[in-house]
Amino acid sequence: MDAENLHYFKKAPIAKAVAHFAVPMMLGTSMSVIYSILNAYFLGTLHNTAMLTALALTLPLFAAIMAIGNLVGIGSGAFISRLLGEKKYADVKNVSSFAFYSSLVLGLILMALGLPLIDSLVQGLGATPDSFGFTKDYVTIMLIGSPFVVLFFTLENIVRSEGAAITSMIGMILSVVVNIILDALVIFVFHWGVIGVASATVISNVVASIFYAFHMGYKSQFLTISIKWFKATKDILSNVFKIGVPVFIMSLFMGAMSLVFNHFLVEYGDQAIAAYGISSRLLQFPEFILMGLCEGVVPLIAFSFTANKLRMKQTIGFTIKAILALAVVFGIIVYLISDHLIGLFTNDPQLIVMGSYILHVTFLSLFITGMTTLFTGIFQATAQGTAAFIMSVIQGITLIPVLYIANRMSGFHGVVWSLVIADAVAFLVGAIMLYVLRNRLQPELDHLVQ
Repeated sequence: MDAENLHYFKKAPIAKAVAHFAVPMMLGTSMSVIYSILNAYFLGTLHNTAMLTALALTLPLFAAIMAIGNLVGIGSGAFISRLLGEKKYADVKNVSSFAFYSSLVLGLILMALGLPLIDSLVQGLGATPDSFGFTKDYVTIMLIGSPFVVLFFTLENIVRSEGAAITSMIGMILSVVVNIILDALVIFVFHWGVIGVASATVISNVVASIFYAFHMGYKSQFLTISIKWFKATKDILSNVFKIGVPVFIMSLFMGAMSLVFNHFLVEYGDQAIAAYGISSRLLQFPEFILMGLCEGVVPLIAFSFTANKLRMKQTIGFTIKAILALAVVFGIIVYLISDHLIGLFTNDPQLIVMGSYILHVTFLSLFITGMTTLFTGIFQATAQGTAAFIMSVIQGITLIPVLYIANRMSGFHGVVWSLVIADAVAFLVGAIMLYVLRNRLQPELDHLVQ
């Protein structure tokens, strides 16, 4: 961590400090959504609804791979930021080396377990007869590349945890640029379809992982990928996994929720699944902007938690105001041009109507989704493992029964509205826990949760 990063951790005005940590993360996450949207766009140009359906059905698999990366990355990253606040720099090397090698091993385990069960996995994702082959192609490539995809999510968090927000952003943008270029080549030049799109995703993650590894090995003052610093002590395992496991479970629940949601949509046809796939990718853009804001400030909150709790309070207050402003702006834009946004991906009138409807409904919970992400980030940064765990499961636990009841009562409309209800419950639970934990975190947080 150089003098400039240390300045932003300790002394810079709150607005500048939040901008330093959050803006690069927001840009990076928004770029990742852009290439997710472009994946759907490029496939959409082939006018094959089954391909778009396959892309939507594989979202749970990608969420599972991301979950493994976040298990190690977010848990290690939050621990590293706290260690930096305590000036325990040698321990930072141990944790960063542990994160690098353990994420690779976990990715290899996922690949070894997944490939022999590929047909069962594709069926479990809800593939229809028309989309089965395309879904299997995508899943196969993603499993083969999973060690590098896991490593990418881990290293992005590790690099950001030491305050190198710009470097973290560059890696994410590098991944996106490579992915977009390769998408265009595999679709329009080589005509590889779904296999090409999946391959482009994996290769782009390999490139970004190499970039991050180079930074950790040769540029960073404290991070390392050297095996000689690898340790798996009880202290490291405890601190990494008490935060990482809740994040892992939350990511798995996201994938499971997407899987369950797709199974409910299947009865309304491939068009319903494709419409949800398109609208969910569009919704990801503002969601990931807010996620970038909330996750971007986690290192600053974690550092301040061990070094300056008043600064932690000020950071949280400023972030809440930013979430509200961004949610209002994005909401207005979507309600004005939703039909045109869906129309970029398809010329099917029914798809446009269904996709626009889903966008209108799900955007209602944008602010509370942002706040829920912030609550989770606060619990991660301050090592509140139990609260982080509760946040990781509450939305999934709520969504499944709500989906069942809403589907029975209101059909397709009920399925869509169940997402908003689950988001609202998660927000209320997070707000209550933050209120209960306010004295443990800092008495000066009182006015934020009253």
